[in-house]
Amino acid sequence: MAGINIAIVDSGGANIASLLYAFQRLDVSASVTTDPAVITSAARVILPGVGAARDAMSRLREKGLIDVIRRLTQPVLGICLGMQLLADASEEEDVDCLGIIPGTVKKLPADTTCPVPNMGWCPVVETASHAVLNSLDDGTYFYFLHSYALPVSDYTVATAHHAEPFSAIVSHSNFVAAQFHPERSSAAGSRLLKNFVGLPS
Repeated sequence: MAGINIAIVDSGGANIASLLYAFQRLDVSASVTTDPAVITSAARVILPGVGAARDAMSRLREKGLIDVIRRLTQPVLGICLGMQLLADASEEEDVDCLGIIPGTVKKLPADTTCPVPNMGWCPVVETASHAVLNSLDDGTYFYFLHSYALPVSDYTVATAHHAEPFSAIVSHSNFVAAQFHPERSSAAGSRLLKNFVGLPS
């Protein structure tokens, strides 16, 4: 996969080092940046994130990246909080997000067997065909760590379950996003990242 360059948007997430290592293992060039020119010209863009939606949106706004991300036409992958930032809004601190993938992020329901946050390995069930899931078996386990999620909608590509189903992967136009952490999901996560890199531009 040499020749493909990836811009990882520096949204302040703690998972960026793991992402860089994941792409290094795939022999893909990736760099962390807040430079609009680098992001716009990259072959692929990753929007990661760990933490609170309001803080991440504030950081993107301070760096002048809100409209930059909205206008991207190359394949873009949101990861964990990065997925939530692509939605219209989040119930977490009642914040407006990027408005790229329709829907409002909601707090996960909890019960005696499903505490919040949802932390650990969960099976992901495909609900619509998407190239990021090529060569991955239905029900493959990925690693999750989150308290909020997008409800299941017409944009859902795959679901997971925590007290009730939620969107594990969503897609709209050139944007695709995963609630789980592919960079922490062993061989399955590596396969998904490789599939993303291979998406048509």
